[in-house]
Amino acid sequence: MPRRLAALAGIAAPVCFVTAWAVAGEQLRQYSPVREHISELARVGVETRPLMTSGMVAFGALAPLWSRSLQGPARTTVLAAGVGSLGVAAAPLGASWGDTPHVVAAGVTYVAMAASPTMDGNRAVGALSGALLLGSLADSPVTGLLQRAGLGVVDAWFVVRALKQLRG
Repeated sequence: MPRRLAALAGIAAPVCFVTAWAVAGEQLRQYSPVREHISELARVGVETRPLMTSGMVAFGALAPLWSRSLQGPARTTVLAAGVGSLGVAAAPLGASWGDTPHVVAAGVTYVAMAASPTMDGNRAVGALSGALLLGSLADSPVTGLLQRAGLGVVDAWFVVRALKQLRG
């Protein structure tokens, strides 16, 4: 895959994911992005499930394409973040088999997302993301906000890192 096309995938992956959670969150009445996790937007039986699942799948498909242009361990962690996102989409909350597969896939995604900037030499972004995502696991009135901030920090890193590839 040409490096330029891979970099565009690195930009499109988080744009698709963030757009899906923002639009779906606005469509679902009584949903609080501050209090609730993003996965609630893709829960079985929820009207926003198709939109949120498509955002997860887009991220899951595009992140691995971008990972092919990266060097070192970041290549593996970005790939794992994409695969983890596909797992989250394939195992939604409320599925007949229970929530454990979803929780495992989300955990893999969290770790891979926080590790990606760290493995690329940006420890501060990785540490901040990891701390925020860890905080989002606690029962708190700001769980959703912490999750969005933790993922958003890495999503922003994806875009900035991919833009650097486009320029260089």
